[in-house]
Amino acid sequence: MHHTLTSPGAGRRFLMLQGPHGPFFAHLAAMLRAAGADVLRVGFNMGDRAFWNDGDSYIPWTGTPEDWPAGCADLMDRHGITDLVLYGDTRPIHAQAVELARACGIMVHVFEEGYLRPYWVTYERGGSNGHSRLMKMTLAEMRAALENADDEVPDAPAVWGDLRQHIFYGALYHFFVMVANHGYRNFRPHRALPVVAEFRLYLKRLLLMPVHRMERWWATRRIRRGGFPYHLVLLQLEHDSSFRMHSSFDSMTDFIALVIEGFARGAPSHHHLVFKAHPLEDGRAAIEATIADQARKTGVAARVHYVSGGKLAGLLNHARTAVTVNSTAAQQALWRGLPLKAFGRAVYNLPEFVSDQPLPDFFAHPRRPDARGYRDYRRFLLETSQIVGGFYSARGRRELLRQVVDMMLAPQDPYDALRQGCAAPRQQLRLVN
Repeated sequence: MHHTLTSPGAGRRFLMLQGPHGPFFAHLAAMLRAAGADVLRVGFNMGDRAFWNDGDSYIPWTGTPEDWPAGCADLMDRHGITDLVLYGDTRPIHAQAVELARACGIMVHVFEEGYLRPYWVTYERGGSNGHSRLMKMTLAEMRAALENADDEVPDAPAVWGDLRQHIFYGALYHFFVMVANHGYRNFRPHRALPVVAEFRLYLKRLLLMPVHRMERWWATRRIRRGGFPYHLVLLQLEHDSSFRMHSSFDSMTDFIALVIEGFARGAPSHHHLVFKAHPLEDGRAAIEATIADQARKTGVAARVHYVSGGKLAGLLNHARTAVTVNSTAAQQALWRGLPLKAFGRAVYNLPEFVSDQPLPDFFAHPRRPDARGYRDYRRFLLETSQIVGGFYSARGRRELLRQVVDMMLAPQDPYDALRQGCAAPRQQLRLVN
């Protein structure tokens, strides 16, 4: 008796734009092809090409950024594209492609770092962060959808994450752009910094990791041994798309000044303020000097501290509150029931979780979030857009690919799938190395 092999991707044509640094998009394409779909990739520089191992499906874009919208529309039309795949939806080439895809009825698949990072990544349709469907959902709607879900919420594993690989692939990507980009003379990076400078920063970060580790250990030890109550400020990368596109701040300096002023006016005089840098902070913005300068001007220099990157848990465990623009790290604060003040558009910025108090009042008498509500919210994310795995380590990619291809090929997006009771079974976290 012969069995017919089903190809769930048959008739689908995926166009991939820029992905995370490294081989994730190439591996994803291979799995989509195994499911019967066709996959094409547009590359904008040699870094894109270096991690794509199939020359036949690769389309180099050598035109100017101004020519891209017309060129993208032509590609979609000529190749009969049904699905657009990209990492982040705010860089200009992606934002323009998303607009075109929407107009043509093409499905848009957006990957992003996990809202519950570093143990999960985000997969959504249509948009992410400030453009996510989550921005229009209430906690009540999420709770209603959870009636179709399991009760158990997986804990984060003890050891997971791929920061070293993330930095390594970032350095390698920029190296290829720097030394072999002659075929892409019109390429302009979506960030203001030249590629050579980006590469130097990645390389410096890799080489200085042991030094930074020691600095972090010393700064964290001083805070822990100090025995004072402290408020934790979760900093972001100044060039990060969430900070630039989904907040009203022009620079991290403006945010730092606002927080220190609010702390000086409202916090009890024995409380301290700890600024925690993003793990990938590379020194392109003079964050530490800005904090020291502002604290000195405001008269609170002895009570303000800076920790460069590293793990967040140790600092959060003893913090009184957390303040951020719209960092995903705020989810870890909410998970611990810490009062949270956020200034930007974020998927967790719901009235049940984020304080609406003026900043001095928040530091003086912070209100706690709805802890039970946050547990339901987190469960909703883990049942929908948060997928176990990572983009940068081999193990993380394997975990991610086991789940995400079926989700991309499903007729419903992750949020509708849960509401309709047809969400795929979730991959459980493996707690062993």
